[in-house]
Amino acid sequence: MIRPATPDDAQGVADIYNHYIDNTVVTFEEVRVTTEQMAQRIQAVLDQELIWLVAAEQGGLVGYAYASPWHARAAYRYSVEISAYLAPDAVGAGLGSKLYSALLQELKNTSIHSVIGGIALPNAASVALHEKYGLQKAAHYKEVGYKFGQWIDVGYWQMLIDEQDK
Repeated sequence: MIRPATPDDAQGVADIYNHYIDNTVVTFEEVRVTTEQMAQRIQAVLDQELIWLVAAEQGGLVGYAYASPWHARAAYRYSVEISAYLAPDAVGAGLGSKLYSALLQELKNTSIHSVIGGIALPNAASVALHEKYGLQKAAHYKEVGYKFGQWIDVGYWQMLIDEQDK
């Protein structure tokens, strides 16, 4: 079941995200987040009238996706960055596609114009997910992150959501 997130989902979201902090380069954070920090992040997105969705099963949360402001300055207010994370045992079952589909559908009903996804590279699965929904590569920055003793490139994929079928 995919539904809107609330700050009460913070523990489950933090559990999923902390796996990626500890074990991957897909996030450049290096320090685990607390439940309280994640609750604040969720609330900050909701306070800006943006979207944070969670995928829940009987055993708890298995994934989430959200749209956050691209940048803080006022002229960027119609642009968002989208992200999705899955519990390790939920990867490969199509849940990322379901979350992105629901997120993008919700964004089509807002004033958002530009959708941007950042991807630590290489990451073929994430590239495929973004391109499946019409995002196209717009930028590639070489060696802008350093984690686990390695330099990491970052690519950005973008689409203009109001040009997509509503």
